[in-house]
Amino acid sequence: MGDYEHTTDVRRTPEDVFDYLADVSHLPEYFSGLEKAWSTGPEDVAVVANVEGERYEGTAWMHADQDARSLRWGAERSSGYHGELFVTGIGDEDSRVTVTLHTEHADGPAIRAGLEQTLADLKRILDGSGTERVG
Repeated sequence: MGDYEHTTDVRRTPEDVFDYLADVSHLPEYFSGLEKAWSTGPEDVAVVANVEGERYEGTAWMHADQDARSLRWGAERSSGYHGELFVTGIGDEDSRVTVTLHTEHADGPAIRAGLEQTLADLKRILDGSGTERVG
């Protein structure tokens, strides 16, 4: 069982970052292993992923709170997998993205590395830079 948290800063406004993240169709662009994702209802998401070398097709849920600039999600798997993401402003034009994950899966280093890679990919897409802190 594990809880994980990682943060990165992005050179985009919080509104731009949150709008990008809240669009389910963008998930495969930055989430490693996720091949397809599409909305099937207000908070329902269909996904096709490669999880630890196995193809997984299923459903997940994602709740977006525009006012709080937060996302909450989970998957219908026995791993207890769920997470939260928060976008906060840094000054006028930059954002901080903080992600927390919870899973019953025991491979902490791999989960941590995947989370770090996901945020590095997100940063690269949104501001064209690496994972170093802004400011």
